[in-house]
Order: sequence, then C-alpha cells, then structure tokens
Amino acid sequence: MKSFQPKVTLTEQVARHIENLIVFGQLSSGERIYEAAMAKSMEVSHGSIREGLLLLEKRHLVKNVPRKGAFVTELDDYFVRSLYETLKLYLTHTGQKLARQWQPKDIERLEQLYQQMEAHFHNNDLMAFLDLGIEYTQASLAYADNYFIVAAIEDLWPSARRCAFAAFKSGGSRLLEDNLEHMRESISALKDRDEERLAAILHQYANQQCQQVREATATTDGPGKKI
Repeated sequence: MKSFQPKVTLTEQVARHIENLIVFGQLSSGERIYEAAMAKSMEVSHGSIREGLLLLEKRHLVKNVPRKGAFVTELDDYFVRSLYETLKLYLTHTGQKLARQWQPKDIERLEQLYQQMEAHFHNNDLMAFLDLGIEYTQASLAYADNYFIVAAIEDLWPSARRCAFAAFKSGGSRLLEDNLEHMRESISALKDRDEERLAAILHQYANQQCQQVREATATTDGPGKKI
C-alpha cells in the first residue's frame, strides 16, 4: 500500500512563485504587488493570490497594508541586522545541541551536503547551491527539539535566501566560498563536540554575512533604486 503523499496546495504554489520573484529581485524592495496583475500572469483567482500573500507576510517577505495593498518588505539596514541577529541566536542554540547529541548518520548527512554544495560551486550553479543550503540548515536542526525555534527558522529562511542572493550579486563567488569555509569549520567543530568553537564560528559567520548583505544593499539602494 502506497503511503499518503499530500499535494502542495495551490496557496503554497502561489506563495513559492511570488517568493522566488522577491528572493531573486524580480520584485523590488518596497514594490507594490498588484493582485489583479499577479492573478492574470499566474492564471489563478484573486483569492489564491491573496492567500499566498498572507502566507508570505508570515514569512516576512510581504507587508499587507490595510486599504493600500501588499508591498514587498523593504530590504533595509534595520531588516538585515535584525534578521542576522535572530538567526545567530537560534542557530547557535540548536547547533550546540547538535554538538552534544549527534550520531554518525548526522555527520555523514552534513558532509554529503557539503560535497554536493562544493560541486555546485565549481559548476557555478547558484540556485542548486542555495537550495542545498536550506537542506543543510534543516539537517543541522535534527536535535533542536523546540517547536518554536524550528518554526521561526523556517519562516526566516526565505529572507535569508533573499539576502544571500543580494550579496551574491554584489560579491560574486566570494559569498559561496565563505559558505563552504563556514561549513567545513562547523563540521570540524561538531566532530570534536566543541560547543564553544562552534558558537564562535556561527557568530563570526553571521556577522560576516550580515556585513556583506549590508554593503550590497547600500550600494544598490540609492534614491529611487531599491533591490
């Protein structure tokens, strides 16, 4: 007997499509999203667009303003700093749990993902690299054992992808190299079950990437020009 495989709902499909438009800069920071135009381009109802936008508001990519409409969340300095400060707290907490409790299969999975991401880096396949980065983070949450932290990270991750892409457009392969170096160092600290070293690596990486994104948004966010 085949196991039940729930289909991705139309609302989720709509949300993912608009999410990618925002993450990859096709919808700009602060830009209004017109439901009618979006519904026409996607060939879905206004209601489906509205539901998708509500889901994206929960994921911090959209702001729904009463009587004005939906707008892409502004990728400004305050937003970027807030995002990385929060991710640093959550990922350090869950990473230290992983350092205490990991099993061989967990390290094998992380090393496998690292090797795949390294291959995508050499092939210059950014989209696949970012997607595997999500899998890597999800794998690192194996021992989080905290409903609220896991749910919060899932809602924050689309913004992290958006920031990573903004930094990549500005800094190119440097960002991917930094990601790979961070992963190598993190896996080494995990193998040693060194919680303090792991925390220091995560803090340094979050601060570094935050600065890269702030620089990227500062150079592209001039008068009337927002990413």
